[in-house]
Amino acid sequence: MHATTLALVGATGGAGTTRTAVELAALGARDGRDVAVIDAAFTTQGLAEYVTGRIETDCTALVTDDTDAPLSTGTYPIDVDGDGGDDGRSGAEGRSDTSGDQLPGRADAVPARAPFERLARAKTAAAAQKLERRIDEAATTHDAVIVDAAPVGSNEAVAAVAAADRVAAVYPATTRGRDALQRLRGRIADVGESVDEAIAVARTSGTGSGSGNSESGDGVTLPATDPRVAAAPTAATGTGAYARAVADAYAEGFGTTVGVEFPDPGLVDRLRP
Repeated sequence: MHATTLALVGATGGAGTTRTAVELAALGARDGRDVAVIDAAFTTQGLAEYVTGRIETDCTALVTDDTDAPLSTGTYPIDVDGDGGDDGRSGAEGRSDTSGDQLPGRADAVPARAPFERLARAKTAAAAQKLERRIDEAATTHDAVIVDAAPVGSNEAVAAVAAADRVAAVYPATTRGRDALQRLRGRIADVGESVDEAIAVARTSGTGSGSGNSESGDGVTLPATDPRVAAAPTAATGTGAYARAVADAYAEGFGTTVGVEFPDPGLVDRLRP
């Protein structure tokens, strides 16, 4: 097996990249695929909020102290049903099969949760090379791999972009977000890669200034949704506009088709933005 790998790169901090990565993974699992999300946003370490159980070996350890350990030792199930269950074990051996209870596929995470000393070592160029190898390793055990990366300005973000088959930029669906998207395109071009997909994330009411939805055909726009970690992933079971948009983003990002069937939207749904 060698999966398609997708680097999901935020155009700005707080663009919604990690949440989008989790939603894409859940949608893929709903479609019967085994999907891994690898945290390459070492500074924010937001992916850890979406997993179940204790995190012992994490992504930074896999590229520094535990380079000979299999990727499975730092792999944890994404909490697709929001119960935060913990069976007292960790890693692949402690997978509680939370995703398997509801979804035909698997949604896994390789999160970063590290003290400052290890975090500093994980951000070196040598560690970035090991991260690229970990991404390749994930592609041998999963049907699809998503790498959650911060704006390209760190060794780990560059490694994510370089290792991935495809690159998707995530940006706020505002005027400033569109400006940031153009800057990100330039940064990615500087490292010899290009953006294959753009995903605009609409802000919820009262969370920022600027226009709501993207006004261009740059890619998929994800409608505003509940921003709380406990509300994710909506795409695991949702049938509304947000889940439909995530399915479109998955199909475009991975260059594939999605077999998830959604009921026809009613009149009220069609009138919503």
